[in-house]
Formats: sequence, structure tokens, C-alpha cells
Amino acid sequence: MRRMLALTMVVTAAVAVGATGPANAAPAGSATATVFFPNPVQSLGLQQLVDGKDADSPAFAPAYRRVTLTDLDGSGGLSGRYAVVKSSTGKAALAVDGAFPAWHRDADQFEQVMGYYWVTTAQSYLQHLGFGSALRPVNQRRIEVRIDQYGGDNSFFREDKANITLGKGGVDDAEDAEVVVHEYGHSVQDGQVPGFGTTLESGAIGEAFGDYLAVAVTSWATGVPTLTPEACVADWDSVSYTSTVPHCLRRLDGVKHYPEDVVGEVHADGEIWSRALWDIRAALGDTRASTLIVEAQFAFAVDTTFAAAAQATVDAAQRLYGASAAQATRNAFAARGLL
Repeated sequence: MRRMLALTMVVTAAVAVGATGPANAAPAGSATATVFFPNPVQSLGLQQLVDGKDADSPAFAPAYRRVTLTDLDGSGGLSGRYAVVKSSTGKAALAVDGAFPAWHRDADQFEQVMGYYWVTTAQSYLQHLGFGSALRPVNQRRIEVRIDQYGGDNSFFREDKANITLGKGGVDDAEDAEVVVHEYGHSVQDGQVPGFGTTLESGAIGEAFGDYLAVAVTSWATGVPTLTPEACVADWDSVSYTSTVPHCLRRLDGVKHYPEDVVGEVHADGEIWSRALWDIRAALGDTRASTLIVEAQFAFAVDTTFAAAAQATVDAAQRLYGASAAQATRNAFAARGLL
């Protein structure tokens, strides 16, 4: 089974970074909660873990981590400056005296907490790069995060309602931080270029950026070497639909080349673009690479091509960091046949 994290087009947190939110935002609040950090396969290095229909077990115990959720609005629930959680299963998560109970994966509220924490952490990562301070803000809006409201093994971002839906088929998607952040990547691009991703190539860029952001955010947040291949996306969610080890939804370090490896499917073709982003990160480091990659997206058209988006990214590298960074960026795209 080839699992797809889809961008649905309808036309059709341990990390507490000093966030600089919109001027009219409500005062930030905080509360402790329990999450996977970022998922049990990655944090424990255990490829043999299975979903077991949401059953908790001692094998998962070392994967739980107590963290601080930031930017809460003081309502006592999972509502804050950058995310508000909605769920159709189980009671809404509520904090008592500044703490959410230590729910585990067999409780519906665990997925609610995961959705809030990792969306907020993704926004903190963008602000850590300078977006909203040295650079213009990126996606500093409140996103509705819908947990377990879709029964299929899929998740998606709806541009018409600016919300993320995280499905419950197989491993509940909200149990894997990289699934959450992948969908937030679509929200990021839609915030920069409303309606982005109307063609095959622009759609592939959207899927690739979601995969890249998922790995960049979780690596930054955990701050420790991964126990699974860092380039592997959604190590935990993918155990439900992959048989090979390591379990990966997709990888950032593939060998696909344009145009001969194009198959006309956005997730598959996105692996050409994501490998180029991965190589830029290897050449320039996470901070500079991610900053120029995100900044470049402001210049994308909704129906951009690989070549046009690649050139815009080279231009952003030149503008931000000079000729050497621009050449490294160009080299990464040229190696994939994109320039």
C-alpha cells in the first residue's frame, strides 16, 4: 500500500522558543503535556513497533515525553495563537492547574495534544529562522487542527477553510509529528501564496516541501541525532503500510532525476524536489538552507514550474547569503535536472 499525505485543494510543545506573534494576538499561556518526541520509532530506534489498534504497552513508555505547550489562550483547552484543536472522538483535552494529564496513545486526547504541540513547534521553528522578526512573518495565523475526524489512512490541508485534518486509519496520523508538520507545510505555502499548488509540478513542490519541513522541524526540536535515517519521513505512521525496513512514507535522499523519473503523481515526483532541498541543507546547514527555501516561496506563482521555482530559490540564496550560497543552491537543483 502506498500511503499518500494529500493536499486537498477545495476549489475543487519541549521546545519553547521566544515566539514573536502578531501584534493583536492574545497573551501567550503555557501548560505541560505528554507527547511523542517526535514518534516512537524514531526516538527509540525500534522498527518492529506495531499499532495494535491504539493499544498502549510498556514498549512505548520510553517514547513519551513531558513538554511545555506554549502560546495557549488561557481557555484551559488546546486553543492558542497558532492552533485550535477540534476532535470528533473523545472529550476535549483540558488542563488543570497548568497541566494536561499524562495521556498515552490509547487516549483520544493524546492525539489532540500532539496536533497542538507540533503545529506550534513548527511555527516556533519558522520564527527561530527569523520569520516575523528579521524577515516577514510566515503563516502566523491560527490553524484549525482536526483530529480523528477522517476515518481513512490519510491527512490533508483544506485551503478553503485553512484547516488541517489528521486521519485515524492505521496508526493515528497525529501520533507521528512528521505527519502533522508535513500538513502544516501545505498551510505554510498557502499562507505565502494563497491557493498554491494547482499543477502537477507545483503540487509536487508542495508535497516535497511538506516532507522537508517535517524532517527539519523534528530534527531541530529534538536536537539529538536520530536513531533512524534522518531522511526517512514519518517512520511511525508508515509501519501500517510498509513492509520494508526502515519504515518510511518517503525519503528525502532519493536518486530521482528530472525529467526521466517523472510519473505524473505529485508525491512521487516531489521526491525530485525534496532531494534538491536536502542537498541544499547538507551544503549550507539547516538554518541558512531552510531560511532561503522558505523565503523563496514568497516569489512562487500558484502554478509554478520546477525550473521557475528553482531559479527563485537560487535568487533567494543570492539575496540572503551571497554568491557561494547561490552556487551551492544552483548545484543542488542542477544535480536533479531542475536547472
